[in-house]
Parts: sequence; C-alpha cells; structure tokens
Amino acid sequence: MRRLRIAVPKGAIFEDALAALGTAGLPVDVLRENGRRLVYRSGGTEFITSRPSDVPVFVEHGAADLGIVGKDVLEEQEPNVMELKDLGTGGCRMVLAAPGEKARAVREAISHAEVVRVATKFPNTARRYFEGLGRQAEVIALHGSIELAPLVGLSECIVDLTATGTTLRENNLVVLDSISYSTARVIANRGSYRLRHDEVAAVVDAMRARKQPQGVGGG
Repeated sequence: MRRLRIAVPKGAIFEDALAALGTAGLPVDVLRENGRRLVYRSGGTEFITSRPSDVPVFVEHGAADLGIVGKDVLEEQEPNVMELKDLGTGGCRMVLAAPGEKARAVREAISHAEVVRVATKFPNTARRYFEGLGRQAEVIALHGSIELAPLVGLSECIVDLTATGTTLRENNLVVLDSISYSTARVIANRGSYRLRHDEVAAVVDAMRARKQPQGVGGG
C-alpha cells in the first residue's frame, strides 16, 4: 500500500494548511524546502501541492487520500468527497458587490427582476445565488481581475471573495449582499475513508481546529 497522500493548496491558505497538518505530527517542513517541487515524501506520508481549485479533483478521483481546501471551492465545484473538518482558518466572505455610484441602481434592478450582468470566478455559486432570489443574471466567468469588470462596463456587479475588503474599497466597490462565509476544510476520498479509515481518521482527529481571529472576513 502506498503512503498516505495529502493534497495541499498553494496560495492564501498554504501556511494555515501546513500549521494544521503540523499539529497532527506530520513532517510538513519538507514542503518549505523547494517551492518548485510538486511531490514531497517524508516518512510514511506523501504530499502534493496544487492550485486550490485542483485539490478536490485529486481527492475525488483518488490521486490523494486527503486534502485541504476552502469551502468556497467546495461550494463552487460540489465534488463527490467527504468533508471531515472545519479548520476555522482562511476566513473570507463570498459577496455581491457593485461600484458605489451604481449600487442603488443595481439593487433596484435586482428587486425589479431585471437581468443583471455579473462577473465572477465562481459561476455556479453566482447562478445558485440569483436562483435563490428568484432572479435571473447573465453570468460572465473570468479567471482574474474580477474588480475590473464593472469598472469598464463588462458587468454591473461581481460575485467574489473578500477577506479584508481592501481590494473592493480600492476599486470603489461596495458590498450589496453577503452570500456565504468560507473557511479551510479537510476533505477525504470516499474510498480512502473506507479502506484506510483508521489511518485517515487518526490524522484528521489530530488536526486541531482553530477559531477564526476577530475581524478576518470583514467587508
């Protein structure tokens, strides 16, 4: 049987993920040795690093037994994995936002059931949000610079993540609604959870959840 393999996300929650894995006694310092490597082996554990959006893919298809990923990614992708623990770190909000001078017009358009254009990196989340309101939206999927879309007329509003709200404020965007709150979660492959249950459960149980610091996640 191969080593237990854990998918670790690069980017914003990388250090939080290492801290959580470290509390379980795993040799995470090896991941800091060379940022260009993608696979790290130490003792009986193997780590792979990837973009956050790819972590659920590796876990769902059995290329990794465990993974750490933001709840926002899980809600967007809805992968067939087991969500085992909320680590309480990496807190951020999914929000609907619009330029300050157009905020009232966008609110009125939505309340009057007019179709609005919304730019986002989370198209499925955005569609579900508007469907939940009983409203329609033209969802424009982007991969970056979401805040730019309403500033150049590509969209009337955006659906995006914010941790401190700084980027929104710098681009004169105001929050119209908070859609959801995201923190880092531990996920498992369903087959691994069944076939390697004792091993998986021991790691997850030893990973201590941490309360989100006050003020993080604000708009």
